[in-house]
Amino acid sequence: MLLQLKNISKGYGQIEAHSFRPVLNALNLEIGKGEKVAIIGPSGSGKTTLLNLIGALDLPDSGEVIFDGKNITGYSKKELATFRNQHLGFIFQLHHLMPQLTLWENVLLPLLPQGNKISKEQKEWAEYLINKVGIWEQCNQKPSEMSGGECQRTAVVRALINKPELILADEPTGALDEENATALSELLIKLSDEENITLVTVTHSSELAERMDKKLILKNGKLV
Repeated sequence: MLLQLKNISKGYGQIEAHSFRPVLNALNLEIGKGEKVAIIGPSGSGKTTLLNLIGALDLPDSGEVIFDGKNITGYSKKELATFRNQHLGFIFQLHHLMPQLTLWENVLLPLLPQGNKISKEQKEWAEYLINKVGIWEQCNQKPSEMSGGECQRTAVVRALINKPELILADEPTGALDEENATALSELLIKLSDEENITLVTVTHSSELAERMDKKLILKNGKLV
């Protein structure tokens, strides 16, 4: 089992205050290695909150997040940052590329916190991924010189550059037209299968959700 969420509760505001708004309530989740999971639900149901907890971008009010047998909820901020960099890849609805950097530089950016010189093997892995997603010819272009689909494919490569065990995607096709959304969905599924990467995606796309191994609905603070 790669990921377990045990009795996770999360809300916003001071817990005992009248204004406190509960979002997740004693939520449980188990995801195996290489599994592809879609999380769907109405706006405001807490899907992004859940993804942030899985991705160690936020901490629960109570409960445990277990990753590969280790409880990460007790990690320090520095340990959480290292954990995210080494084990997770993030893809957002908006690609969040650095506008002043080229495609190639954006892809290599997650390697810099490791403090070492980027190795030949890492550059070869980046080149392999960029070719695999079909944007090698755009390598020296900046985001403003690329299409939305090309930018989102760059974001996918950036998420994979550290060879993560888990990819977290928050509405990855939401800002794309139908053709590019379909292409990106197929790409994510193909890469997950070929590289045995676990994929968790929050999506409003029924097409993408139906192609996952498991589809979960977030409702009233729990997954069904």
